[in-house]
Amino acid sequence: MLIYIHGFNSGSASGKARLLQAYMAERGAADACLCPDLPHRPAAAIALLTELAVQYPQATFIGSSLGGFYATWLTARFGVKSVLINPAVHAHVLLAGELGEQTNFSTGEVYQFTSTHIDELAALDLPIPAHADKMLLMVETGDAVLDYRDAVAYYHDSRQVVVAGGNHNFLSFPQHIATIVAF
Repeated sequence: MLIYIHGFNSGSASGKARLLQAYMAERGAADACLCPDLPHRPAAAIALLTELAVQYPQATFIGSSLGGFYATWLTARFGVKSVLINPAVHAHVLLAGELGEQTNFSTGEVYQFTSTHIDELAALDLPIPAHADKMLLMVETGDAVLDYRDAVAYYHDSRQVVVAGGNHNFLSFPQHIATIVAF
């Protein structure tokens, strides 16, 4: 089972989610790929992801950006495998400047991003990632949202794929789907 975790203000209709679903469907494994829409509140999102980790203990969680932050926590808590794509390393720090009205690009939902969101993210932050052998880091050096070097340093004990160029969307995703699925 593959479970794709989207990033901040994204959803199950994101480009990477659709590409992953199509890849699995082409191989007759559409039922082995879940792409849930997460609530904007981190506590609610992690509660949903926890249910999935318990239900599918052999799953690989594929997290993009904020989804990578959540996947890191799931790996530490449940020992599940995770693929981290341009992950937010310390999400509460990264998103502290996003307080105020937000719109989810995927669903159109408008909501207030508050200090409660930041506190909930801080509660999930790990000083050191656990189970480094169960994580695959994939970053592109052209990411203008997150400094890829932060992720390379934070996940230094994990297997890493560092791609020159690209951007925060991880443009080379189609070329790496087979590696992700095989992990």
